[in-house]
Order: sequence, then C-alpha cells, then structure tokens
Amino acid sequence: MGSTMGVRVGDDKLAAAVDAAEQLAARYRSLVEHTPDGICVHEGGVIVYVNPATVRLLAAESAEQIIGRPLTDFVHPASIPAMLDHISTLTSAGAASAPTEMRLMRLDGIGVPVETVSVLAAWHDRLAYQVVIHDLTAQRHAEAAQRKAEHYFTTVVSQLEEGVVVIDPEGRIESMNPAARRIFGTEGSDQQLIGHTIQSLPLILLDANAQPLPPARHPIARTLATGETITGYIFGVDRPDGQRRWLSGSSRLLNPGDTRSSAVSSFADITEFRASRRQLEYQATHDSLTGLANRSLILSQLAAALASAEKILPVSTVLFIDLDGFKAINDTLGHAIGDTVLQIVAQRLQRALRRDDLVGRLGGDEFLVLLSGAARRVDLDALVNRLRNTMAEPIIARGHRIEVNASIGVTELSDRDRRTPEAVLHDADVAMYRAKPSGRHDGGVTPGRRPDNSQVS
Repeated sequence: MGSTMGVRVGDDKLAAAVDAAEQLAARYRSLVEHTPDGICVHEGGVIVYVNPATVRLLAAESAEQIIGRPLTDFVHPASIPAMLDHISTLTSAGAASAPTEMRLMRLDGIGVPVETVSVLAAWHDRLAYQVVIHDLTAQRHAEAAQRKAEHYFTTVVSQLEEGVVVIDPEGRIESMNPAARRIFGTEGSDQQLIGHTIQSLPLILLDANAQPLPPARHPIARTLATGETITGYIFGVDRPDGQRRWLSGSSRLLNPGDTRSSAVSSFADITEFRASRRQLEYQATHDSLTGLANRSLILSQLAAALASAEKILPVSTVLFIDLDGFKAINDTLGHAIGDTVLQIVAQRLQRALRRDDLVGRLGGDEFLVLLSGAARRVDLDALVNRLRNTMAEPIIARGHRIEVNASIGVTELSDRDRRTPEAVLHDADVAMYRAKPSGRHDGGVTPGRRPDNSQVS
C-alpha cells in the first residue's frame, strides 16, 4: 500500500510539472503571437516559423506564403553577407548575436529597414536560429523628418537678414549664420570663430552709449546665467575693418526647460535707421539754410537754463542779432545772394564764439546767441564790439561786394530769473531795436520798453 501511494504522489508531481510546462509554453506562444516585433525561426537556411507580426512585416497574407522558403528570399542582397557572418558566430545553444541593422524584402518587392537579434536555441529537439525582428520604418521616417526640418531650419536661418549666434553655457560660439558674419565683418572666417568664446571675437562690444561693454555684461551672458529672455536691447560693435555698427538684439535659451541649454542671440543692423533718426532729429532742431540751431532748440535750451537750480546758470547772457538793411540785399541782388550772406554770417558767428555757446537763427536775418557761463560786463562789451566788427567785414558773394552791419541786443539772466523763454527773447529783441542806429529800424518798428536786465549795445 505504501508503494502504491508513493507512485500516486510521483504521478501527481509529474502531472503538475507537465501542466506547469504546458501553461508556460502557452504563455510563451501567446507572447510570441501578439508581440509587435517579428519572430522568425529558420533551420538550415529555411524558414520554419513566423509569427503574425512577421507576416504583416513581409506584406504576406498568411504564414504559409513564407514558411518553407529560403531565408535569403526575404533579405536584401546587400544585407545577406553581414547576416551570414553574424549567424556563423553562433556555435552553441543560447548564443545570441549583437543587434544588427539590415534590410528585408517584402513580397511586394519593397525594402524594410529592421534591427535583428539572432539566438541559437532548441526547436523541436533540434537547434535552430530564432530571430527577433524590430521594424525601423517609423524610426527612419522620424529621423528623415527631423533631418528635413533641420535642413529647412538651417536654410531659413542662413537666408535671414537678421544675425543669429548660438552660444553654449561656457560662452563658446556654437554657430552663426551668414548675416551675423556679414554684420560682424567676419565673412569667410567663421570656422576660426566656432568653438571660441565671445571674448575672442575680433570685435569691440559697446553699450547703447558707445561705452565699452564687457562680454560678461552683454545681455546674452545674463540669459545664460538666469535663463531670462531679454528683448529690444541696443548694442554696438566696432568691426575689424573700423566700421561701427549699431544692433537691436534679443537673447533667449534654446531649450528653456534645460538649465544647461545654449542661448541664441538674434540681432538686426539698425545703423542706417539710427543715423536716419538722428538726421531727422537734427533737421527738427536746426535751420536748414545755415545749420544753426532753430527757434525750437533755442527755446528748449533757454527753458532748461531758466529752470536750472544751480547758482551758476548754464546760460548767462542772451544776444539778439539783427542784420541792418538785409531786406535791401534781397530786393536788389536776389534771394540766392541773400542766402549766401546769411550762411557766411552764420559761419562768422560760430568762429567768433566759444564751442559751448549756442548760436541759432530765429528766422530771416535774426540770430540769437546763448552765452554759457558767467560773463562780466566789460567782457560782454568787448564781445559785442568784436561781433559787430566781424559782421562788418565785406562779404564777396557771386562777384558782389556786400557790407553788412549788425545791431545787437543784450539780455542777462539771473539765478532768480522768473521770465519765460519767450519773454527773454522779447526783451533781447527790444534791446536790439534800441541798439539800431537812428533811422535804420526796418519796417519802422518802434522799440518797446527796455527791461531792467536788458542792455543796449
């Protein structure tokens, strides 16, 4: 009875082991049948098994179209030598090849890029090659799309009029587009610049006020340090060829979520725009005929002087200058000669005065001078006499010898002056008319009341 029970226990263990093995085999078959990767078994160069994924991969309708055919029927001719070489290295059960890229051929003749791993394993009590096949088609399409996008991006950036420079976290130049090289004046030398730091650029960086700008203070350095995006800053570069270019730039991280991201600086050349704006500003504040300050600039400078809280005013004295008999020059010799006379008078005034004094033309034959700094009366008298003598020197214009005299009115400012700029001009104008020789007031204008701080000269 004991031996019978022992046999029964042994049979039960065997049955359990067989059942467990069958369950394991069933799970393995289910895994192989449903895996997205292809599974192929070949023996003696002939395919003996393929899973559904391999059937789909080779564009077959069923496994019967594949099983029994030579393996080489489904391998691109260029991939066969490498495949055979890898298989030949597998000499013992369990040996596996390294992942290998190759090209399979579908039944419709279309090639498929794949990655394979071959294992020499038992197959129905024999050794056969079991191959795991991973389709690389989607990956290759993604890589091709990425290459196309990178090429498109590179093409677009290379065609931009705006300069683009990529700087790595250590401040080294990773790339720069043709526009950047053109703006920097380094065309043809980009390969010498790539990999070098900003400090090694053959340029002098300037801030918006044309002062030297250390690379560590350039906005892109702040972007690299903090990740901050900075836009609309102005900076300048003195190029190797001596040109100075003004740029409007912005800087940002290439990958904002990466603390070790490189930064990209983009900038547009605004040199001509800046020059045009300054030209427009100049035209708005200067007389087009003589180049002197116009009425608007004179009033602005005078208002600033009157508003100054300093004990020593930036402007101490105002001279109002009128050319005697200028109307007769225009009437008898023409406006062209009259304009020449005005231009020569403007030049004489500028030469006779200091650099800090402002000379302006109010209009017609009226000029105004804002004298800077304190002035003694004796010095003012000497200056007025010198200006009169300078104006009285004969002018030769288009063959005509012309003598021009000037009447000059003087108005001094005080640190407690409460007048408006217009009132100061009026007082200087009145002083000038009082200074005119008797009977030579143009148009019969009668002089007004002379203010207490206006002088007749």
